[in-house]
Amino acid sequence: MGKLWGGRFSGELDAHMKRFNDSITFDVRLWQADIRGSIAYAQALARAGVITRAECRRLVKGLRQVYAEFAEDRFAIQPTDEDIHTAVERRLKELVGEVAGKLHTGRSRNDQVATDTRLFCLDAIRDMRRALWDVQAALLAQARDHVHTLMPGYTHLQRAQPITFGHWCLSYFWQLARDDERLQDCARRTSVLPLGSGALAGTPFAISRRALARALGFKQVSQNSLDAVSDRDFIAELLFVAALIGVHLSRLAEDLIVYSTAEFGFVQFDDAYATGSSLMPQKKNPDAMELTRGKSARLIGNLTRLLVVLKGLPMAYNKDLQEDKEPLFDTVDTVLLTLSVVAGAVRTLQVNAARMRAALDPAMLATDVAEHLVRCGVPFREAHHLSGKAVALAEARGVRIDQLSLADWLSISPHFDERVMEVFRFERSVSSRDAEGGTSPRALQAQLRSAERWLRRARRSVGS
Repeated sequence: MGKLWGGRFSGELDAHMKRFNDSITFDVRLWQADIRGSIAYAQALARAGVITRAECRRLVKGLRQVYAEFAEDRFAIQPTDEDIHTAVERRLKELVGEVAGKLHTGRSRNDQVATDTRLFCLDAIRDMRRALWDVQAALLAQARDHVHTLMPGYTHLQRAQPITFGHWCLSYFWQLARDDERLQDCARRTSVLPLGSGALAGTPFAISRRALARALGFKQVSQNSLDAVSDRDFIAELLFVAALIGVHLSRLAEDLIVYSTAEFGFVQFDDAYATGSSLMPQKKNPDAMELTRGKSARLIGNLTRLLVVLKGLPMAYNKDLQEDKEPLFDTVDTVLLTLSVVAGAVRTLQVNAARMRAALDPAMLATDVAEHLVRCGVPFREAHHLSGKAVALAEARGVRIDQLSLADWLSISPHFDERVMEVFRFERSVSSRDAEGGTSPRALQAQLRSAERWLRRARRSVGS
């Protein structure tokens, strides 16, 4: 079979131009979507009376044979196969004869590839959501085990206030929950059928695009044929969501890399998610997390790459759009693999509760000192100032703040009395943060129940 577009040309493509132009090496991944779309389109042509029912049956039977060859890894790419559409149609003609040429009636590769890519993205979104849930489930499991495990909370990577490790785990759970919601929203805009738009002007045949949409599982039909064949917003949006997932996983990875150092010793990675040194036998390197951090740059780069491709294109379809596939495929593969590794690393993480508690410093309760004064009627700004003076006095004396004497406290302000010494209990501080969303064990238990409900609802939304 020759080129799908060869009638107007008499010469052959230059060999380098052919390599430059062909996309079969990467868009072959769209084979499932392409054949699904072609089966639905053949049936739409039959309903419109463009082909006979018998011709439709032959086309569908042939397409299913082509599908089986791909599924069983028996499909042989030929040198003349410019792209996945050419390859499928070429093989279909070999199987069913000239009737294969009727399949493309009223259809262009422009609306065909847009449809294929949207189908691919919808499947990818479903898979990415499930992979996200695995990470969230691992974080939930750790949080349940560490409702009472105290650790320093940090701002500016400086010790700030005591929190629980369970609370830290759920902070990342909710980041990923927002990512899942963004994926759902992205799916809504992706689920728009372009098929039936032709090359740019629509089709003259009486094809029911709404029936096509139902057959392929799309929620809507595109409203403008020019827009439909040139729109790649849905890919850009998916790449953005994926890049943000990468950013969130990178932040999680950075925390765990720091916490796994000998200087912190808060966590240790299972051997399945760490590697050693070719020179230093004692090393246990957090390579899973370092690669997670590094992959975020790749995901951000893929998003930038596509946006630059799109930014100067005139309406409607342009060959530049062929450059959307590789960043899309790479992003989907990268996100799915990274999520799988992160889920395993978090699930098998060993937590050293004793080291976490030993890292707590009474100076982290300076805010509690100020809050104690507030309860005694002192305005917060004054209370903050007085607590700061206590910190400065302890530093000047070379002692911990809880080692100041009552006389020292009274020298700072008469608002202090012996009750200030009751402030210096870490469990008391954590338990006091009892508002909804706080780090207290009671608030954390409520947050856990909320997270568990959220995860159950998410899984039910796709029948997982």
